[in-house]
Amino acid sequence: MNSSKHTELANHAWSVADILRGDYKQSDYGKVILPFTVLRRLECVLEPTREKVAETAALYESQEIDGDYFLRKASGHSFYNKSPLTLKMIAADPQNAAKNLQVYVGSFSENATEVLDRYEFAQQIKKLDSANLLYQVIGKFTDLDLRPEVVSNHNMGYIFEELIRRFAEQSNETAGEHFTPREVIRLMVNLLIAPDGDALSLPGVVRTVMDPACGTGGMLSAAEEHIKALNPDATVEVYGQELNPESWAICRSDLMIKGQDPENIAFGNSFSDDGHQREKFDYLLANPPFGVEWKKVKEDVEYEHTNLGDSGRFGAGLPRINDGSLLFLQHMISKMKPVDAKGGGGSRIAIVFNGSPLFTGAAGSGESEIRRWILENDWLEAIVALPDQLFYNTGISTYFWILTNRKDAQHKGKVVLLDARDQWVKMRKSLGDKRKELGDGSGGRPNHIGDITRLYGEAVAAAADAEHPLHGKVKVFDNAAFGYQRITVERPLKLRFELTEETLAAVEASKVVQKLPNASALLEAFKAMEGPRSWATKSEAWVALKDAAVAAGTTWPTGAPFNKALREAVRVRDLGGEVQMVKGQPEPDAELRDNENVPLGEDVEEYLKREVHPHVPEAWIDHTKTRVGYEIPFTRHFYVYKPPRPLAEIDAELKALEAEIQALLDEVTE
Repeated sequence: MNSSKHTELANHAWSVADILRGDYKQSDYGKVILPFTVLRRLECVLEPTREKVAETAALYESQEIDGDYFLRKASGHSFYNKSPLTLKMIAADPQNAAKNLQVYVGSFSENATEVLDRYEFAQQIKKLDSANLLYQVIGKFTDLDLRPEVVSNHNMGYIFEELIRRFAEQSNETAGEHFTPREVIRLMVNLLIAPDGDALSLPGVVRTVMDPACGTGGMLSAAEEHIKALNPDATVEVYGQELNPESWAICRSDLMIKGQDPENIAFGNSFSDDGHQREKFDYLLANPPFGVEWKKVKEDVEYEHTNLGDSGRFGAGLPRINDGSLLFLQHMISKMKPVDAKGGGGSRIAIVFNGSPLFTGAAGSGESEIRRWILENDWLEAIVALPDQLFYNTGISTYFWILTNRKDAQHKGKVVLLDARDQWVKMRKSLGDKRKELGDGSGGRPNHIGDITRLYGEAVAAAADAEHPLHGKVKVFDNAAFGYQRITVERPLKLRFELTEETLAAVEASKVVQKLPNASALLEAFKAMEGPRSWATKSEAWVALKDAAVAAGTTWPTGAPFNKALREAVRVRDLGGEVQMVKGQPEPDAELRDNENVPLGEDVEEYLKREVHPHVPEAWIDHTKTRVGYEIPFTRHFYVYKPPRPLAEIDAELKALEAEIQALLDEVTE
C-alpha cells in the first residue's frame, strides 16, 4: 500500500470531523475518531471468525463455564466479540443506536473493552447520541474498509499513527506531553540500534523493545519499523508503560491493530507500580516529561531506595523532588539484560533529557551520585546535543543519552560528546514551540538524520583525526574526566578583642551572660574600665577583663559556655589579628571558607600548593569534607571564543544607522 492510500483512508476517518463540528471542540475530535477507528478495525479483523465465536460463546454460556481461552482460540486473535451485532446493523437502527452500541462494545473480551474504557467511550456514545450524531458517525465508519487483506497490520499502523499525529496537532497544548516528533524518534532509534545492524540481520532474530513512558507508542513503532527494515523476518516484541489513560489507550490500540500483544503495555506509574517487574529487554528508549516532580510517588521511591538499596532500582541516589528524569534512567538501567561470559546479551538505552541531568546537583547530591554510578560502571556511551525548538511543548535545548552495558573495544572507558545543535531546518509552519526539524534528505532538505547517524558511528575516529571535516563536532573523554573532588579550603580565624558600645551591647544581649547571678555586676565592671579597651590577643583581653571584675568585687564565671559567649561578643575579625587555636590546631574562619573542584585523580595537596598557596600561604584542606562529584559540562567543551567586533566597525555602523534615521526624518518633515 502506498502513502497516498494511507492518507486516503486516514482522511476518510478524519472526515468525521465534519459531522462533529459545532458539537465538539476541534481539539476533542480525536476522542471520537480514534476509538471508532479502533472499533472498526477490530470488527474487520474479527469478521471471518464472527460466527464461530458466537457459536463457541453460546456453547460455554449454556454450560456456565468461562470460555475465554476457547473464545480467543475461536477468534484466532488475542481478543474477540461475542455479540451478533455489527456496526452496520447498529447504524441502521438510529433510535436504538446508543443502547446497541453499548451492548456491542460490552461483548468484547476484557482486554479490548479496557482500551475503549480508557477512551471514556461510554461518555462519547452518550454525548453523540444526545446530539443525534451517533448513527451518522457509526455509518461513516462502516464505509471504512479496514479488512486485513486490504490493510495489513503494518499499514494499519501507519494510518493510526497519522490519526494520532493529527489529533496531537489539533490539541497543541498537550501534544508535546504525549507525542515526540517523528524525525526525533527516527534519529534516536538510529543511534540506539545502528551499532547492532549486523546482529539484527541474522535469520530468526528476536528482539524486545521497552519504553517506560511510552505515551502513544510512537517510539516503540519506530523501533519496530527500523529493526524490520534491517530484517523483515525479525520478530520484534514491544513493551511499555503509560500513566495517562488516553495515551495508554491509544498505544494499546496501536498494538492491537498491528497484531502485537496489547497486554505488553502496562497502565500506571513506572516508579510506584512497575508493570514489568523482573523483566529485561534488548532495547530501552524513552522521552520522559522534563522537570516533572515525583512528589506523588515520593513514599514508594524513598522506601525502595532506603530498604532495597542496590537490589532495587534507585540505590544509586535520588534526584531533587522537582525533576524525576534520572529516576526514569535508573528504572531503565534496572531492566538491562546482563552480559554473559562470552560477551553476549546486554542492552542498549536511549533517553531524551533537557540540560538539567548533565550538571544539576553538587558533589554528594543524589544527581551527582547517579551520574557517578553510571560513569564508574562504564555504561554511558554518548551524549548528543540536539537543536533547540525541536519539541512541541518546549523550546529548550535537549540531549540524547545513549547507554549500554556491552560497549565495544573502542568505546570502553570512554564517553562520546556529539554536538548536533546546528543540524536543523526551519519549519514552514510552527507547531506549538516546535519551529525547527531535522532534515531527512527528502524534498530537497539536508539529510541531518543520516549525517548525525554516520558521525556517531565514526565518532572515535573523527575525534582523533584533526583533518576530519567534522572533527570540531565530536569529542571523546575518559569516564574519569567528568569526575572531580570537591575540596574545602580553610583559612585561620584571626581576631582582635575590644570593648566598645557595640560589643558591650552584645555582651549584655547574650543569653548565657543574662543567666549569670552576677550579670549586672560584671557588666558594670566592664563599663567602668579605663585605659585601652582593645587587645591584640585573647589572653591579654581576658586578663584585663578578669582584673576589672575582681576590682569591682565580683567573681569571674567559669565554664566553656561563658568563655565562648564572651569571645563572640567582644571579638573583631582582623586579617592581621591573632590566629585562634582549638586543641592545638588553627580554628577555621567560616567566612573565608572556600570550595574548589579538583579533577579526579589529581593530588589535592599538590593542587593546593600550586593554585592556592601563592595567594594564601596559610590555607589548608579539610579532608573530612572532601566529596567526589560527577558532572558533564557539555557546552563548556564545545565553547568557541568569538572576539568582539572592532570598535571602529561598530562606530561606523552606528553612524550609518544615524544617517539613515536622519534621512527618514527629513523625508517626514519635508
